[in-house]
Amino acid sequence: MRPYRLFALAFGAAALVTGCGPSVPDIGGPADLVLLGGRVVTVDPEIPEGEAVAVRGGRIAAVGTTAAIEGTVGPDTEVVQLEGRLAIPGFIEGHGHFMAVGQAQRILKLGESPNWAAIVNQVAEAIASAEPGGWIDGRGWHQEKWDEAPGGAVEGLPHHLGLSEVSPENPVFLRHASGHAAFANALALELAGIDRNTPDPPGGTIVRDADGNATGALRETAQRLVGQARNRALAERTEEEVRAEMELELELAAEESLRKGVTSFQDAGSSFATIDFFREMAEAGRLPIRLYVMVRGQSNEEMDARLPDYLMTNHADGFLTVRSIKRQVDGALGAHGAWLLEPYDDMPSSDGLVLEEVPDIEETARIALEHGFQLNTHAIGDRGNREVLDLYERAFRDAGVDGAERRFRIEHAQHLHPDDIPRFAELGVIAAMQAVHATSDGPWVPEKLGDERAESGAYVWRSLLDSGAVVANGTDAPVEDVDPIPSYHATVTRELADGSRFYPKEALTREEALFSYTMANAFAAFEEDVKGSLTPGKYADIVVLTRDILAVPEDEIRDATPALTIVGGEIVYRAPE
Repeated sequence: MRPYRLFALAFGAAALVTGCGPSVPDIGGPADLVLLGGRVVTVDPEIPEGEAVAVRGGRIAAVGTTAAIEGTVGPDTEVVQLEGRLAIPGFIEGHGHFMAVGQAQRILKLGESPNWAAIVNQVAEAIASAEPGGWIDGRGWHQEKWDEAPGGAVEGLPHHLGLSEVSPENPVFLRHASGHAAFANALALELAGIDRNTPDPPGGTIVRDADGNATGALRETAQRLVGQARNRALAERTEEEVRAEMELELELAAEESLRKGVTSFQDAGSSFATIDFFREMAEAGRLPIRLYVMVRGQSNEEMDARLPDYLMTNHADGFLTVRSIKRQVDGALGAHGAWLLEPYDDMPSSDGLVLEEVPDIEETARIALEHGFQLNTHAIGDRGNREVLDLYERAFRDAGVDGAERRFRIEHAQHLHPDDIPRFAELGVIAAMQAVHATSDGPWVPEKLGDERAESGAYVWRSLLDSGAVVANGTDAPVEDVDPIPSYHATVTRELADGSRFYPKEALTREEALFSYTMANAFAAFEEDVKGSLTPGKYADIVVLTRDILAVPEDEIRDATPALTIVGGEIVYRAPE
């Protein structure tokens, strides 16, 4: 698939499309909604630009000049004057965790805390208004971003003593920004049954001090021990309470996404039970954002038996699609969990962690191919990516199928060996990446990988794209903010917070970056026929931005915000004046 090139050529060749002509386009009746007097960039090489767009029946009806589209206005048409602003296809979040975005609005937000002491203070403030015994949850800390190392640190991570001192009667569970590590206080460790004699679980590490005592830091699968204790407490809620919380979290996640111009969200892993909830909400017309959901957390046996009941394509007027499975071979680079071909530069004793065994994932690939499902596997380290590419190749060969037609994905694909870069295009495997991770992680990636490995294989979007691979984009929310604009800016600049650039030769052009956030994500979900561009007949999912991200100076891109977000022809978010 090389539509990137087609779009770029068409974009460069035409400043304004007048293909609709001076006459009024025949759209079958008056428009329901028109946007007039702006710059409409369609991400469709056949009609790359216009001044206005008409919507009818929830679909794009026509794109053209303001004079032509004005002719579709009827007595009941809603008219929006763009006043020169940019209208583009609604952003598609290519990899995030939908319900977790909602959950993140209800717990302590630790991402802006400058150091561990500030986080302890946040917890102390929360406890002041909490019931004794109630769990205190938070997410977003990242030790590499603190302005000072915590006292008594072990492997760069704090010890629980200071935290436990301010929270003797409340269990505290604070998840790392990546979701691949967590921190617990003494009471949470006790409830989880973690002491000096507790062995490390497969695929996880209980960080210990020099005396062998747990520090409170838990890598990868070790955090599940505390998670299970927390779940036991949550199990005491009534069914009504559980349902109310789920509905609230869905509402909060949708509001947060739509406010930032995201009209479709690719959810990287939900259980059958959560998918049942999504289906019920979608069929009731209560799902305000389009979801593409990957099945996650079910055994191969369960999936083999139940997948046919969950295959949904553009269900409930296009608001729910389920046709993929999520697996995970390794952890995160920041938590030393990414599976590497060679040990970490800053931790020579480790080459990462294997979270789910390769043969088990390979059996999932067989099941996916048998049932017509896509397989999307989390792989961050170069060893993890190679193992997944190898198992995909074997699965395609054994099933006698063309991999390009099945569109299997590797989620993240953050660090690749140069030899494996061309294999994505050769196998038809999609690289579902998150550009904002590169600029977020950039300051410490060379420390973990060394300059040579980082330069040749870390976040290599340009190399993948030039090799012919499809590169999708996203944020991994709530690991990062679901806002597409910082990720778009990272895609085209690779600029770090200090103004330096993280191996800038791997940047994409602005047009390629927009494609990665629209049509590439639609293609990665088999939805390119109904979304991803402002093509007549597709869903009228549109975002209007306050700044033209395709034209303003680079340092102004991050100032762009959605003025309007439109889903199915309905304005679902309007920025305050």
